[in-house]
Amino acid sequence: MNNLKNIFRFGWPYLKRYKGRLITGILLGFLFGASNASFVWATKTLFTRLSPPPSQEKLAADRAEQERADQKNPPGVFKTEAKKIQRYLESAMDPLLPTMGRKLDWRQMIGGLLLLPILVCFRGSVGYLNTYCMAWVSERVIKDLRLDLLHKLNSLSMDYFNKSTLGELMGRVNGDTQALYRCMSLGFSDLIKEPITVLAVAAALFWADWKLTMLSLMFVPTIVIPIRILSKKAKKAFKSGMQEGMGQDSLVVEVYSSIKIVKAFCLEPFQMERFKKIYDRLVRIGMKSTQAKELINPIIETVSVMGLGVVIIFICYTHKSIPDMASFLTGVVLLYTPIKKLGGIPVYFQQANVGAERLMALFALEPTVKEKVDATPLTGFKTELTFENVTFAYPGKSPALKNFSLTIPRGMKLGIAGESGSGKSTLVSLVLRFYDPTSGLIKIDGHDIRDLSMTDMRGQMALVSQDIVLFDQTIAENIANGKPGATREEIEAAARAAYAHEFIMALPKGYETRPGEMAKNLSGGQKQRLCIARAFVRNAPILILDEATASLDAVAEGEVQAAIDHLAEHRTVICIAHRLSTLTNTDRIIVMDNGRIVEQGHFEELLQADGSFANLARKQGLQAKKNLVAQRAT
Repeated sequence: MNNLKNIFRFGWPYLKRYKGRLITGILLGFLFGASNASFVWATKTLFTRLSPPPSQEKLAADRAEQERADQKNPPGVFKTEAKKIQRYLESAMDPLLPTMGRKLDWRQMIGGLLLLPILVCFRGSVGYLNTYCMAWVSERVIKDLRLDLLHKLNSLSMDYFNKSTLGELMGRVNGDTQALYRCMSLGFSDLIKEPITVLAVAAALFWADWKLTMLSLMFVPTIVIPIRILSKKAKKAFKSGMQEGMGQDSLVVEVYSSIKIVKAFCLEPFQMERFKKIYDRLVRIGMKSTQAKELINPIIETVSVMGLGVVIIFICYTHKSIPDMASFLTGVVLLYTPIKKLGGIPVYFQQANVGAERLMALFALEPTVKEKVDATPLTGFKTELTFENVTFAYPGKSPALKNFSLTIPRGMKLGIAGESGSGKSTLVSLVLRFYDPTSGLIKIDGHDIRDLSMTDMRGQMALVSQDIVLFDQTIAENIANGKPGATREEIEAAARAAYAHEFIMALPKGYETRPGEMAKNLSGGQKQRLCIARAFVRNAPILILDEATASLDAVAEGEVQAAIDHLAEHRTVICIAHRLSTLTNTDRIIVMDNGRIVEQGHFEELLQADGSFANLARKQGLQAKKNLVAQRAT
């Protein structure tokens, strides 16, 4: 019951959007359940008519016995009215149904032929419409839930994604929501139809013979305990299966996104062993889940057959008539079939509850970087970008920046150098407000960036990173991602400026070509020039270059560097460089070490100072001009 409450509480905000179709589905479920009782009446009616008609003496004796019973226990209003309805239906159906010993006419032939098919067709149609309505609601609820889930993920800060795997994210979006879908489309539907079926059929059986009905239901309570135990086991197995499934998804992404390394180092056997261990665990968990789910059916079937045996013995002992026996056996079969389905519902709800708990935990997360409700709009970049005593530390680690101060005037081209781990990329992440400083301030034109609209602030910046990211869209759409709504003229102009137009036009479909997953159909230089075109079309006043040529060969680097130089014109540039030669045209270079600025100056000035920058340069074969001249003279 707690599982149902949790799922309903979580799902109601989505369900109520479609309450019209939901209510229709619920009413159809009630109608489906109630229609099952008609089979008890129809079976008894047909078998009564097919039995030899009782003698007048038997009719008189039955009538006298009924009168004595009514005098002893006078029937209530409900029973009296029900008998009137029953007699009315029997008189109305009498000319339409065949009767033993009466001449058949065409109406009786048609009635006898179609009575049960009509009831079955009605029941099946109502059941289909109920399932359709519940599936209609479920599909749209899951669509809305997934969109809200993705919106929530988009709102979370970078620290969440740094500690989450792709498999976990896929498990949230697909696995958890799919468990809820099964619960709503199948579990909710059965939860409406089957209890009503049980109540309706039980009511019909009680009406026919309450003693016999009590006997047939005496074993039902024995089903409850094993169902509760097995459903808890199913929940535990499902939870473990979800964790292992996410591990499998993460491993698939990890291995096949790095397939070159796997093949180059002959790691196929090692990776297959990792897959084997995961799949061995999944098999064990899957078998436990199967045991928990499938044991429910034989338990219910065994109990139902025992109940059926008791009914048969009692009918024989009390010398019930053939029509009574046929209708009661039909009712018992109709009664235990929905009980069997109800036995499987707890499994659906246990599985859905796992997904709901995980999703509720995700929706409860708050981004560590938040935009203020009354955020200040930023219409442009006019004067300077400043860092004032900024300190920042990633969770559980020592500070990546320590009391960092820097002013970048508008129009400056700033180079940033330093060993790996010195804080260069952290600086860029703080500028883009992927994280907030632990202490200190970052300001644009005198405004604390925490007070600004993030959309406006990031709209003043364009990023070209060493991590080349192109989506599986057309090349035109990839470029337009820099400026949603960009015209075709703006897209082509950006491509020309990035020296990408010629190779784009040489592709099979030009700008409508899809680069493929992870842009595998393009070279490294081509992909990076498309990223530069995306930055061009954005036309942002601040350009951030995060080792944009680090992963390129010499030829591709030359092509891309020309595009970058063109892009950097008339912009404020923050350029992190692994290859120090790319910083020769910057106005100023800062050298970072352990989160602090240890040197700053012009390119040649730093080389001649023979400090940290010069040491980095010598590792790359760069020397100051005067040293190079002296070496040549000797």
